[in-house]
Amino acid sequence: MDTQLLKASRCIAALCLILALCSPLLASDTMHKVMLRDITQIEGVRDNQLVGYGLVVGLSRTGDTQQTFFTVQTLANSLIRMGVQISPGVVVVKNVAAVFVTANLPPFARPGMRVDVTVSSVGDAKSIVGGVLLLTALRAANGQVYAEAQGPLVIGGYSGGSGGNTRSVNHPTVGRIAEGAIVEREAVVDLTRFHTVSLLLLNPDFTAARDVAAAINSDFGKPVANAVDSSRIDVDVAQAGESSVPILISRVQNLSILARSPAKVVVNERTGTIVMGGDVRLSPVSVIHGSLTIDVQTINIVSQPPPLSNGETKTVTETRLNVNDAPAQSIQLQEGANVDELIKGLHAIGATSHDIIAILQAIKAAGGLQADLEVI
Repeated sequence: MDTQLLKASRCIAALCLILALCSPLLASDTMHKVMLRDITQIEGVRDNQLVGYGLVVGLSRTGDTQQTFFTVQTLANSLIRMGVQISPGVVVVKNVAAVFVTANLPPFARPGMRVDVTVSSVGDAKSIVGGVLLLTALRAANGQVYAEAQGPLVIGGYSGGSGGNTRSVNHPTVGRIAEGAIVEREAVVDLTRFHTVSLLLLNPDFTAARDVAAAINSDFGKPVANAVDSSRIDVDVAQAGESSVPILISRVQNLSILARSPAKVVVNERTGTIVMGGDVRLSPVSVIHGSLTIDVQTINIVSQPPPLSNGETKTVTETRLNVNDAPAQSIQLQEGANVDELIKGLHAIGATSHDIIAILQAIKAAGGLQADLEVI
C-alpha cells in the first residue's frame, strides 16, 4: 500500500512538474513579460508643450509673398526694435517667412538645457530650405516664456522647378533645429512633497492594474500599493520605507508583470492601413463580397446623311452605359478564427485594403469581431 502511494505521489509530482514547465509556453502565446516603466507613467511627471511665433530669413526668393501681410508687419516690428524705422507698406521681400515654432519641454528641465524645435511655415512660402530662424520666445499654456529658439533649419524635403514643371518631395515648409532652443525657466516637479506615487497605465485595464499592485506588494513584502481604478495604482511613500522618492520610483519601474496585448484593430481610412493584434478573435461569420461597376461614357460621333439626300454631316453626342457585375465571392470563418485566417480569406476573394476596412466595419456591426475597432 505504501509502495502504491509512493508511486502515485511520484506521478502527481511529475505531472505538476510537466504542467509547470508547459504553462509558460502555453501562456507565451497570449501573455508577455513587460516592465512597469514601459506600460506606466508617473502622475505629475510629464512634458510641457511650448509654442512661439517668429521669422525665418535667408531664403532664396521662396518666402512669403506680399499678400501675407503679417510677415511684413512682423519684419517691420523686428527692425524697429533694432533701431530701423520703416513702413510696412513699402517693404517688399521674398527671403522671409513667418513660422510657428513648437517644442516639448521635458520634465525636470533646468535653465541652460537644450531641446529640439520644429519650425512650420504659416504663410504662403514655397520653401524654407536654407533659412535661419531668428530668436523666438517659446511660451507654455500659462503664457510664460520657458525657452528661446534660434538657428539654421534642417529640412527633410525639397521643391524645385518652375511653371507647370515642378517637383516637391516631403514637406519643404517644415524644418527642424536639433537642440535649437535653450531652456530659460525651469519646470521642475518637487518629488520631496510626494506622499503618494501614482502610476498611470498607458492602456487602462483592471487586470493589469491588479497585477501591477500585486507585483509591487510582493516585492516590498507588505501592502504598499493599491489599484484605485483601471488606470491608476497608488504607492504609499511612507509605507514603502525607501530613502527618497526617486529611489522608490526606480525600484517600482524595474518590476515586471505578465501582460496581455489588447484585442484591438486600428484602421486608417485615408491610407488604407490596417493594424490588428494577434489576440483578435472572430465569432462564426460569413462574408460575401461582390463588385458592381457602372461606367457611363459620353462620346462624340460623326453622323453621315443617307446617300442622295439633302442631309448634312454633323457631330452628335451619344451616351453609352456599361454595367459589369462580378459574381459575389464568400468566405466562412469558424468560431475562434484569428487574424491570419481572416486576412488570408479576404485576400483569396481579391479584397483590397479599402474593401477590408469596409468588411471589418460590417463584421464589427454584426457582432462578429471580438475586438475594439478604432478608425483614425
